[in-house]
Amino acid sequence: MRWSAAKDLPEKEAVFFLQLTEFGSFSIAPSRLYTATRLDMDFSLQHDMNMKPLVMGGKDGGDDSGTDVATKTRTRTARPPLYKVILLNDDYTPMEFVVHVLERFFGLNHQQAFDIMLTVHKKGLAVVGVFSFEVAETKVAQVMDLARQEQHPLQCTMEKE
Repeated sequence: MRWSAAKDLPEKEAVFFLQLTEFGSFSIAPSRLYTATRLDMDFSLQHDMNMKPLVMGGKDGGDDSGTDVATKTRTRTARPPLYKVILLNDDYTPMEFVVHVLERFFGLNHQQAFDIMLTVHKKGLAVVGVFSFEVAETKVAQVMDLARQEQHPLQCTMEKE
């Protein structure tokens, strides 16, 4: 594939030909200087395996006056959705157990765990953290498993943020 790019100079423009090799590398060769209208080039070269082909198109309707613009379509990976892990209040689970769960599975220090436990106790629920789906699902399962092992009715859920 062969295409050209220009670097603006005051009245003349330097034209370079870039050759994209089959291995993904470039070779650059300068061309002659010529007088032309100003080229507005907007391109970025990236070396990645998902490079889309460059499309050549005339700036003013497709004539062959040497004012072609190289464009590249970029695809961006969307961020995964995040999920809130929510701890629910009940009248039977000891406060010390809730603090222990928060310290063990969510990496909170004692003061942070105590504050969240009080929020759960006073408001009925609290968001403990926001994670990707797999991490949130694992944390909910860990909390529920430990609560069942210790025979506490503690409830932990997750919902999309």
